[in-house]
Amino acid sequence: MIEAKKDVVFNKLFSIFHKRMLAFSFDKIYWQESSKLPAFPCIFVCNHSSWWDGLIYYQLTKTVIQQDMYIMMHEQGLKQFPYFKKLGAFSIDRSSPKEILKTMRYAEVLLKQGKSVWLFPQGDEYHLEKRPLQFQPGTLYLQEKLPEIPIIPVCFYYSFAHKRKPEAWIKAGNPLYSNDLPGDSRFEKTLLLEKKCTDALDGLKNDVISEKTKHFVNLL
Repeated sequence: MIEAKKDVVFNKLFSIFHKRMLAFSFDKIYWQESSKLPAFPCIFVCNHSSWWDGLIYYQLTKTVIQQDMYIMMHEQGLKQFPYFKKLGAFSIDRSSPKEILKTMRYAEVLLKQGKSVWLFPQGDEYHLEKRPLQFQPGTLYLQEKLPEIPIIPVCFYYSFAHKRKPEAWIKAGNPLYSNDLPGDSRFEKTLLLEKKCTDALDGLKNDVISEKTKHFVNLL
């Protein structure tokens, strides 16, 4: 696996380019959180439907998520764009169970060190409207190892409205712990986490359709 190697100088330079690129590409990036995000380490989980997801995530770390954050990324993608490891990306190779375990243990170490970890539990990028979301069990693996660390469900939804450029809508849910997900196995708990995230994503979709922006803030 490829470990993250954060670089402060590169991060500052990239953030300038990144902010301009988002402003050029999006009309608004809406954000809402159901409750104040914890200041301690968390496992963030999010649906994955767009090439923009990683860059939107990065915007969150620069605005509303004030944590030392690391993100799991496909090994092939990280090899293609190695500079992302300077921003906190580490790799996973899902073709090898041995490599998957290495990555999950690395994520566990990061959490123990007081870092937060961002996962896309679908494993791959799928169309925004695809159901079921089909979560992989890695999130629950981490919470089994570290039950005191909450899962924060996050939804991304992209939409065109009244302007030339699209909008991104983001909503963070309440913290979840293993006890909030009834079930006797990792598989059962993963299905329940998937359902909660699906319901939240569909709820966000309804907000977008209804243009309910009152409780959202624009991050651009």
